[in-house]
Amino acid sequence: MEKIRCSWCEKDDLYRKYHDEEWGKPVYEDDKIFEFLILESFQAGLSWYTILSKRENFRKAFDQFNYKKIADYSEEKVEELMQNPGIIRNRLKILATINNAQKFLEVQKEFGSFSKYIWSFVNGKPIDNHPKTTKDVPATTEISDSLAKDLKKRGFKFMGSTVVYAHMQATGMVNDHVENCFIR
Repeated sequence: MEKIRCSWCEKDDLYRKYHDEEWGKPVYEDDKIFEFLILESFQAGLSWYTILSKRENFRKAFDQFNYKKIADYSEEKVEELMQNPGIIRNRLKILATINNAQKFLEVQKEFGSFSKYIWSFVNGKPIDNHPKTTKDVPATTEISDSLAKDLKKRGFKFMGSTVVYAHMQATGMVNDHVENCFIR
């Protein structure tokens, strides 16, 4: 019997695999949270599929998403990244990634982990929205508005409410799998 999934992921096997194995599953490890922050920030204005299809290229280009290394990237590294056809070559997003790595470290220092900080916006547990269809899934919520505002206050870039809500979905802070999805 064929599995019923959220309709957005039926484009191809890459999307289905991401949906089935990652999307909406709670992530508490700082390394993985940072990876999704970077990928989501690069997605701003683009499709998630574009980013997902370049994910391994991003992983190689950005030192396995090692935020400690990224925080120290030089102008030479920025120029190297700007020449990499495997990633999105947007200077502002590359610079934002470096900035966000630095801010990520500051949040870790303040809260003990970035995970503690970000999960505090949902009281440490996923919000289960029970959407009937993908049309019932919001692009933003009051929580994503609040989190985006706090991230901006802390100096993060490319972290508007829509990007933040997509991050919350990806890392399982919210469960937006539709009612008839087999994951639910």
